[in-house]
Amino acid sequence: MFVKTKEDNCRLIPMLNKRIIPHSPALTKEASLKTLIENRSIYNLNNCELNLFETYQKSELVSLKFNDLVVTSMLRGKKVMHLFENPGFDYLPGESVIVPANVEMKIDFPEAEMNNPTHCLALAIDNQKIIDTIDFLNERYPKEGNNNYWQLDERNFFFYNNPELAQTINKLMNICQSTSITKDALADLTLQELLVRITQSQTIRSVQEDQFHTLNPYLSNIIGIIRNNLGEKINIKHLANSVGLSTPSLYRMFKREMNISPIEFIIIERIKYAKRLLKDQRLYIKNVSYESGFDDCNYFIRVFKHHEGITPKQYQLLNSN
Repeated sequence: MFVKTKEDNCRLIPMLNKRIIPHSPALTKEASLKTLIENRSIYNLNNCELNLFETYQKSELVSLKFNDLVVTSMLRGKKVMHLFENPGFDYLPGESVIVPANVEMKIDFPEAEMNNPTHCLALAIDNQKIIDTIDFLNERYPKEGNNNYWQLDERNFFFYNNPELAQTINKLMNICQSTSITKDALADLTLQELLVRITQSQTIRSVQEDQFHTLNPYLSNIIGIIRNNLGEKINIKHLANSVGLSTPSLYRMFKREMNISPIEFIIIERIKYAKRLLKDQRLYIKNVSYESGFDDCNYFIRVFKHHEGITPKQYQLLNSN
């Protein structure tokens, strides 16, 4: 039996899958456009190159390739992205995709028009900078467990921007477009932060999609225990001990790998479970609250509304399943 700590009832936290859109720089004036399809602005620094693309005309299968790994993020409009011979997928503001070096992207612009352009950034990062950053993280901030290292998973290429990732992208755009004589040094520091944020976002996506084979075994086991005990009281110390970790190590692992605490993750999982229960319109909200592991129904309602923007009852009534 796991016992919930008091901290579980004293804070609200953001959802993991909300899309945060980076600030979109000003569009190119119409008279200055060189092309209506992927009009490109380039800002070149020592270890990265920022590319801003604008498209004002519907088109299909536009080819794009970079010599370095590239982090792309949608700022405005809609694309359909074709990668790795997979079916095309919608690419929308608040979403990011990493593409390995020398991999061809094929892009459709189904809605692009002069009054509705797409706007996307592509940040190409020097490979040696990536290697140096990963080596630095593994040396200075090693992860718990044997054979568990910081790495960029090129197979886990799609993710939603959380507030920290969007903020870092904004910072890099501002640095790259600045005229500061120190911008290369500032960009190098921010690139390190960006790579950390991306690895955390990749871990979150692996958890959401139950791809446990890609996770740290400690993290995988902890998540399994949490999900199997959502309706029970969960004590963080007991949770840590169950997999052979100290409580500080457990907190450190969650913050490093997903940028949230284990308590925050538990609340997120309970809200997800509550949403499944709310598909049954016969259930009382109080019962859903208790079955999801919330002792206080008022707190459950408040947290649910913070996450979903509506109350549990409104969610239940809107759910047609």
